[in-house]
Amino acid sequence: MSKRLVLILRGLFVLATLFFFILCPYGCFAQYAKKERPRVIATTDGEIDDQCSMVRFLLYSNEFDVAGIILSSSQYHWREHDWAGDNWLDGYVDAYEKVYSNLVQHDENYPAPEYLRSVTFVGNVTAEGEMDSVTQGSQHIVNVLLDTMDDRPIWLQAWGGPNTIARALKTIEEQYPDRMEEVAKKIRLFMIWEQDSTYQTYIRPHWGKYNILTIISDQFEAIAYRWKKIVPEECQSYLEAEWIEKHILKGHGPLCSLYHVHEKNDGDYKKGDFLSEGDSPSFLHNIITGLRNMEHPDWGGWGGRYVRVYENVFIDPVPEIGYKYTNGRWYANTAWGCTMLGKGFTSFNNQMVRDYYKSIWRWIPAIQNDFAARADWCVKSYDEANHPPVVKVDSPINIVAEPGDVINLSAKKSYDPDGNELSFYWWQYKEADSYEGEIEIKGKKTSAAKIFIPKDVEAGETIHVICEATDNGNPPLTRYQRIVITVKN
Repeated sequence: MSKRLVLILRGLFVLATLFFFILCPYGCFAQYAKKERPRVIATTDGEIDDQCSMVRFLLYSNEFDVAGIILSSSQYHWREHDWAGDNWLDGYVDAYEKVYSNLVQHDENYPAPEYLRSVTFVGNVTAEGEMDSVTQGSQHIVNVLLDTMDDRPIWLQAWGGPNTIARALKTIEEQYPDRMEEVAKKIRLFMIWEQDSTYQTYIRPHWGKYNILTIISDQFEAIAYRWKKIVPEECQSYLEAEWIEKHILKGHGPLCSLYHVHEKNDGDYKKGDFLSEGDSPSFLHNIITGLRNMEHPDWGGWGGRYVRVYENVFIDPVPEIGYKYTNGRWYANTAWGCTMLGKGFTSFNNQMVRDYYKSIWRWIPAIQNDFAARADWCVKSYDEANHPPVVKVDSPINIVAEPGDVINLSAKKSYDPDGNELSFYWWQYKEADSYEGEIEIKGKKTSAAKIFIPKDVEAGETIHVICEATDNGNPPLTRYQRIVITVKN
């Protein structure tokens, strides 16, 4: 190759590079990575289990674009009534700051402590359901929603009541009514029960016409105070004192030391046992694990599985035949699981209760091992800690097939960033299928599987196959790839 040709090629490369960065002044790859992380605003009433959830939330803050952390009230907590104080979050961010330099060794996307402080505000906290006052917290939500420079979806999580969210939406309706539809397109709403009435009295009547994707969870109780009545014995060891002490509390730094557990023996619960993280499903739903559940709540993921009940509102799938959902609040007085537990039914004496909560408890081993790895990240170097595998399937993740087809799937390109060995498990997520039968899978525990499509599958029916890969690190970590098969004539 002549020197002149080399110089020409080098010149073209430089021009192409300059052109690339002119078009992408902030780096297209950085923008792509940013878009992969969902935007979230967490609103919390500061209950003790919110504080437990906050430890986990901060350890997973690298998985999100955290746009805000807002104090709000609920039917259980407000200023002057069993209130943790307006400043309780400060201690958690301070503890996060002490381990931040270690966390960023594992992922540079962990937000800086000063940034988290800059997006933390007090919202509407003076009374249950109070939404008359414009507060710093509600106005921050307004500012995020009105930002014309960012049209990505924003998940508004209500760990307590949705009243601060309601106040923000009311401000937009009053001051920017012509932008309501535009704003609504951004919003995704995840509520842990309806812990005040503002969704029914304001949000739904005024914003329901925009069909905002909304999830209202009752199955969160699988990892809340009454977990011993719900979680099968084979999963309970991950919530017991010995496990929590070893993997979270002991020797894992100041942030994990804030994690609350049972302080004494209390009935079936032993000192040191898991206490509650009832609010964690709201952000577990937003962790990208390969289950592809975020925009499809009925597909199921770490935060549970939900079915469309009315408008674009997804609620827990009740297994009781002929059950009619309330058209009002879904909360402690009306939610199916809560009322069944109140009547003395548990996973151990009622199969429907066991099935109802399975959408969350089925993931507990993977969720807790992942939590333990994050706790390690607080104190260990990258080489000393474990990191989740990457699952790669060499076929499309949405497949069209015909009855009787045999589909060959391979995950041989999957890898582990630490060089650990991977074990595979292919399984049918029947609850997410529209096809009601079982399929045959050969090679379930290998990196390649054969999927046999039954001959009785009707056109339009779907089958969900999960490729689950777990490494042999300590603790073992799991990720997934969901393949959705749609049958045609």
